[in-house]
Amino acid sequence: MRAFAWTAVAALAGAVHHGLVTFSDTWADPSWALISGFVVVAISYILAASVVEVLGQGHARTFWLLRSVSLVAYAGVAVSGHAGIAAILLCEGITMLAVLALWGVAVHRRHPKAASVVVALLASMLAAVVRGMPPDRVLLPGFDPTALYHVAQIPGLILLSWAVSSPHALRLRACPRKIGA
Repeated sequence: MRAFAWTAVAALAGAVHHGLVTFSDTWADPSWALISGFVVVAISYILAASVVEVLGQGHARTFWLLRSVSLVAYAGVAVSGHAGIAAILLCEGITMLAVLALWGVAVHRRHPKAASVVVALLASMLAAVVRGMPPDRVLLPGFDPTALYHVAQIPGLILLSWAVSSPHALRLRACPRKIGA
């Protein structure tokens, strides 16, 4: 739930940033660095939750070094004035690969939440494709790719919330085994 709380804080801060702060030459860059920091912390919570859910409580320390290095690296980038999407991808790419690998292990082990989480992650990846479009491309009136990306993130987060909290989320069924196999 902390991952969702941090994501909500980042989303609210992003709305304030895009709606008000971007018009300030003084506050736009520090605001963006703060929002990016919220996103990095949310990714930390997603990794921590994935480790506990997939591997169990005793494995959290295994991933703490990865998180520490990534958080320190991003803090250095942000303080130097280079906070942004590229910095997040650079510092958090390995963390997100670890999250994807953990849920790949969960699928292999037939974890009960794996199917729903994978669907949510795929929805989030689809939103990222929208973000990668050329900045002058307008798919909907009033929405450039960045604005549309923010809207496209909503289904993935809703699906992820449903995946981790609903007893009715998608479940992997056990494969029937052949007799004598």
